[in-house]
Amino acid sequence: MSQNKVILGSEEWCSFPELGIPTIKARVDSGAKTSALHAINIAPFIKNEANWVKFDINPIQNNLKTVIHCEAPLVDKRIVKSSSGFREQRYVIQTNLKIGDSMWPIEMTLTNRDSMGFRMLLGREAMSGRVLVDPEQKYLLGQPTSDSLKELYKNSEKASSGLRIGLLASNPELYSNKRIMEAGEMRGHEMHFLNIKECYMKLDAKTPEIHYRGGKILNQFDAIIPRIRPSITFYGCALTRQFEALNVFCLNSSNAITQSRDKLYSLQLLLHSGIDIPTTGFANSPLDTDDLIKMVGGSPLIVKLLEGTQGKGVVLAETKKAAESVINAFKSLNANILVQEFIKEANGKDIRCFVIDGKVVAAIQREAMPGEFRANIHLGGTASIIKVTAEEKRIAIKAAKAMDLKVAGVDIIRSSKGPLLLEVNSSPGLEGIEGATNKDIAGEMIKAIEKNFKLK
Repeated sequence: MSQNKVILGSEEWCSFPELGIPTIKARVDSGAKTSALHAINIAPFIKNEANWVKFDINPIQNNLKTVIHCEAPLVDKRIVKSSSGFREQRYVIQTNLKIGDSMWPIEMTLTNRDSMGFRMLLGREAMSGRVLVDPEQKYLLGQPTSDSLKELYKNSEKASSGLRIGLLASNPELYSNKRIMEAGEMRGHEMHFLNIKECYMKLDAKTPEIHYRGGKILNQFDAIIPRIRPSITFYGCALTRQFEALNVFCLNSSNAITQSRDKLYSLQLLLHSGIDIPTTGFANSPLDTDDLIKMVGGSPLIVKLLEGTQGKGVVLAETKKAAESVINAFKSLNANILVQEFIKEANGKDIRCFVIDGKVVAAIQREAMPGEFRANIHLGGTASIIKVTAEEKRIAIKAAKAMDLKVAGVDIIRSSKGPLLLEVNSSPGLEGIEGATNKDIAGEMIKAIEKNFKLK
């Protein structure tokens, strides 16, 4: 009977008395089969000879200071496929849901929902036979005020870890930079955006300093996250080196960034570490063009500017004549170039592995637009989730280690000879990989800093 059912809007506040969660905002989604609750620090354990799971939850979106410690009987472990196609094994618990004046038991999976809009997703299995949904409405059963939320959670705030972190970059409006700032603030840190062009330094044996436009001294930082665009590599790395001289922890070191930006040197370092790359040639004189083309297996071939980035300065020469023209044109401008074999079987696709602190935290496949061979997202390429092989993970981790980068975007191409490494990026973008995987990559970067300071 419909008159006995609870009518809900598309968003509602509910509670979980057995978990000690007094109120939490939920997305009511009849299109989702399973309900999901935000959880971190998930750990199974035995209680009274039964399987249980304990976990922590930050019940208020964008607030990592408020933490509830929960435990519940473990019902199951399941593979769940998200709306973006990502598959994840999750723990399943059963507990009572209280919504309005009604309460009934539901099953929920536990997963990190930091990158999602809601800490709770109420799916159709939990609503079946009990709920009607009016998707045009919200908060039909009321919502707490900010003051009542503070009162409900006044005893659940943890002490701030309070690191002072600077993001050394050029554009505060860039998606990646905004996400890093948000992630640091959500985890209780004092975040500062430091525009590279507005920083300057005092070199002195006794009192070295970094100043910010207007004369402010920037010496009191715990950590710096360098996000240096290629056009200002020299100055950005000089600033990073100055922070290092002041004993400030830099997530990527100045030396690691400098060598990653030298495409030729970085390829030599990677080969020295036993990592396979497409056959590559480098020459100084146009007189060697013919042999250079033969060296990489002839046309079609790729010509790369050493100073290029995000797919810019990368040309596909489909014939020997075109290759000669492109190479000689670049040489006439005194530009340094690499010539590289073209991996036709890759079909305009590559793999971006995001490595943080020696682990592949996420991976996507990038696919070029029709008629384009460069898969870069900035050039209109698309991103999708992909399951990388153990060998591809090993290459990505080994490459980041060879470059001495704590944070790296490692680009790999699948060839008939096996996986080949294309490039290692010291300031990889977050938008494509977070959008495709729904993973909180920015949060993982902040965690890497916390790990250095032994913070949990």
